[in-house]
Formats: sequence, structure tokens, C-alpha cells
Amino acid sequence: MTPTVDLSVKPEVTGFFDPATNTISYVVKDPASPACAIVDSVMDIDYAAGRITYTHADEIIAFVRAHGLQLDWLIETHVHADHLSAAPYIQRQLGGRIGIGRNITMVQDTFGKIFNEGTEFQRDGSQFDRLFDDGDTYQVGDMTCIALHTPGHTPACMTHVMGDAAFVGDTLFMPDGGSARADFPGGDAGQLYDSIQKVLSLPDATRLFMCHDYGPNGRDIRWETTVGEEKAHNIHIAGKSRDEFVALRTARDATLAMPKLIIPSLQVNMRGGDLPPADESGKRFLKVPINGI
Repeated sequence: MTPTVDLSVKPEVTGFFDPATNTISYVVKDPASPACAIVDSVMDIDYAAGRITYTHADEIIAFVRAHGLQLDWLIETHVHADHLSAAPYIQRQLGGRIGIGRNITMVQDTFGKIFNEGTEFQRDGSQFDRLFDDGDTYQVGDMTCIALHTPGHTPACMTHVMGDAAFVGDTLFMPDGGSARADFPGGDAGQLYDSIQKVLSLPDATRLFMCHDYGPNGRDIRWETTVGEEKAHNIHIAGKSRDEFVALRTARDATLAMPKLIIPSLQVNMRGGDLPPADESGKRFLKVPINGI
């Protein structure tokens, strides 16, 4: 069922591009109040040095404070495999609730086993303040937002519709970028096609905001398009059947290397953005499973 989208509600959307991971984070302001949401924040990591910093998150925090905004929600569109979430760090400074799709529990179960996490690691999504089901609504100030389950890239992927804007995570890229991979554990190219069709059933004028952009063919980085543009011009979707998409996606995925930050990202993001617990000496460690992913 296609959700009702109120195109007259036009939130102010500010994107923050992280060149280290080609991720775009967003501050989404309710047009009728100072309330806002932050979508897909980034925590900085120098993986070779084992060093965590917060330059990207601090830029977002400074923006929220400078504009006198009130943070209602920190939204994770999915468990990212290419960057670490800064949601808990931002929450400690600005408040708000952290939300993700209910199928985070499937991701936690899968990767809890891969990373050999014991019984102390809870696989029930309790690290998050809310687990969204398909069609759930929530408020950012006076703006009613809708969470749509759009699996395929991962089982927990959600698209969040806020007024005339939809935040698609890795379900779609810009029209000349196509779509995201579907070969991670729990991913499925057929499901991804169906989820893309679900997103593209929104009104043509709906603004779509990407989680990543890589500047195909050397163009400048971009992250905003529309449903109409995606339907007409997306190189993986326009004019293609479900079977054609699955064949294209499967062949392309077979050529892709693992994201360089997949190991730290999954360990941190399945915990809601928190680092693994400290050992008896107070030090924290990330695991590297050998031949495990």
C-alpha cells in the first residue's frame, strides 16, 4: 500500500557530505517548528591507527545549536557497512531518540555469530529507542513521518518519508548511480527491486535523498533527486523488468570488493553506534573474523 504523502509539507533539509565514506547525513527541520531529525550520522575512524574522532558529528551538532533546533529523532536507515554511526554521541549532547527498522534483530543475530559475540550482546534491538515496523508513524515537531520497510540491501533497511522528502538509505542511488549491492548476508536482489518499486510508487514530485554518492563519471557529488527522475532515468531500473534487474544486480555484485570499513562498521552499528564494551583494563577492541564475512 502506498502511504499518503503530504507534498505541501516541505521540511528544510541540510546535507552534510563525508568525503572519507561518501556518506551524506541530514538535518531535517519541521517547517512549522524548531524540531528536527538527524538521518544517518557519521563517526570518524582512522582504522589503521585505531582512532575514533567526531569531526563530522560535531559539525552537525554545531549546526543544530546555531539554528536553535530541537532534536527529536536520530534515524538510522539501516545497519551501515561502510561507516560508523555517531548517533549515541550526538544523543548525549542534543537528546532525541534513536530509531531503526525492527529487522535489526536479524542483523544482530547474523553478525553477533560472525563476530563471536557472547550472551552479553543483546540481539533484541534494545540498543535502540524504537524499532520501526512497516508503515509506522512518528513525529518531528508537527510533522508526521512514515517508516517504510524497504529490504534488499539489508533486512533492516527502511525509507523514511518526512513531508515531501524521503530518505532512502542505500535502497537507491542517484539516477546515474543505479542501486546499492544486495549480496550482504540477508540481502536479496529481488527484494531490493520490490523495495525500489515501493519507493517509486510515491508521488513523482517527492524529493529523494541518498545516503551515498560517488560522483559517477567524474561529476560533482549530488544527493537529491525526485521519484519522477528515478523512474525515468535510473540506469538499473528504468525500462527493466524484475528479472533483468536481478540479473544485472547479481552480476555486478560478484565484481565488488567488501567495503573497507565493513568490519568496524558492523560491530559498532549493530550496537546502535556504541563501541564494544571495555575489557578489565578499560580498553576497547574491534574484532577481525578470519574468513568470516
